[in-house]
Amino acid sequence: MELTVYLAGQIHDDWRDELKVKSKKMDLPISFVGPMENHDRSDNIGEEIKGEQPNAIFKDEAASEINNFRTQVLLGKSDVVIALFGEKYKQWNSAMDAATAVALQKPLILIRPESLHHPLKELANKAQVVVETPEQALQALSYLFETD
Repeated sequence: MELTVYLAGQIHDDWRDELKVKSKKMDLPISFVGPMENHDRSDNIGEEIKGEQPNAIFKDEAASEINNFRTQVLLGKSDVVIALFGEKYKQWNSAMDAATAVALQKPLILIRPESLHHPLKELANKAQVVVETPEQALQALSYLFETD
């Protein structure tokens, strides 16, 4: 059995790469998908596909349309969603992706530091697993593959 895991969360650091390396070291049969990690590409994809937009708001709307399309397809095909919330960046996209996972009844692993317990309490209550580190998320996934 191989799982496809959607990695929701901010794209401003390398947490996904670190998680993928650790998963490989654990020899987990997992393939990872997620949002476009190239920030400029994500911001400009609408105009690249639909042409130049009249202003920044329309540019954002066009990019959002294409990015939401990507998310809907990849998250919909995933077996599990991991949503990371951290201290440094605002996490609006993470919240939207995690809520989408809940709505689609996709198993959700929520990663958040203890300091974000209160603002994420309702979302955490809907997740199947809530942990504080990516390593703990991988341990939860690893448990799926244990046979005895």
